[in-house]
Amino acid sequence: MHQVIDIIKETLFITMFVVVIMLLVEYINVVTQGKITNLKSKKLQQYGIAIILGIIPGCLGGFAATAMYAHGAISLGAIVATMLATSGDEAFVMFALFPKTALLMNIGLAIIAIAAGYIVDILFKKHSNSEQCCDGLVIHNEVSFSSYTLHNIAALWKNLSLSRASLMSVLVIIFFMIVTGVFHEEEGFVKVAVPIIVVIAMIIVAIVPEHFLQEHLWEHVFKRHLPRIFLWTVSALFVIHVLVNILHLDASIHHAKWMVMIIAALVGIIPESGPHLLFVMMFAKGLVPLSVLVTSSIVQDGHAMLPLLAQSRKYFILIKFINLIIGLFIGSVMMALGY
Repeated sequence: MHQVIDIIKETLFITMFVVVIMLLVEYINVVTQGKITNLKSKKLQQYGIAIILGIIPGCLGGFAATAMYAHGAISLGAIVATMLATSGDEAFVMFALFPKTALLMNIGLAIIAIAAGYIVDILFKKHSNSEQCCDGLVIHNEVSFSSYTLHNIAALWKNLSLSRASLMSVLVIIFFMIVTGVFHEEEGFVKVAVPIIVVIAMIIVAIVPEHFLQEHLWEHVFKRHLPRIFLWTVSALFVIHVLVNILHLDASIHHAKWMVMIIAALVGIIPESGPHLLFVMMFAKGLVPLSVLVTSSIVQDGHAMLPLLAQSRKYFILIKFINLIIGLFIGSVMMALGY
């Protein structure tokens, strides 16, 4: 029973941390009005744009890159670079569990992505862009700094909506649970950074216009992402608990690391955030080496590729195949070197 409680507490901490960071990313994305996606895709710039979009945790950067590729704004190599660099929603979890390793891994993935994107554009010069679709990129203009006046903010709280009250209540509870050590005691930078991040999220929820709060924070982050993150996290932790504490297969998993790496790569083909989380948790628990995590991160891209799957299955398969080969190659080299 004690182990079950620990799993629930760890799941709640990870889920809450991820959702709070998603609130911040959602806000930054909308406040900037997608300006990063409006940059001209010159040959020397598009890989940088692709990497920036890729390393943004979550699906936002990947979706933007997919839309740009569908409109001929970036090349095949650039979209490959984005998908190599991105780890989907699992990036939030990695930064919550092992921030230093996650940061170094993202830097490494960015370097690999630039090199891979350049090579892909040389090898697939005739296929540099997919068939363009007719829909334009959507730029949100509802969050303007001119709306952040004391009068407007006071009006929001005078006519307090259920969504804003619920979000603020949840964030306040999270804040006190973190500072009082209900989840678990953090050390160093994380101990200071996490409460600050939650406070920033509380400020955002307190002052943003109602439309932004409803459409982006409530409908998108809380109603769409939170349940999925919680379910995948608790499932991954439960599977690891069964494998290690009940079946005692931790030694077998360690000895079968090559097979685990291949499985991680194949699971990464699935265009969905969640399955990769199992390998994130296994790495966090010391069950698999870094090479398995890197392989999975390279191949998988959350659900950022779903829009491209709907538009062009040919390019979806091509990009996934390229990333699968690169992921297995990089992972094999790392594992052979002892990582």
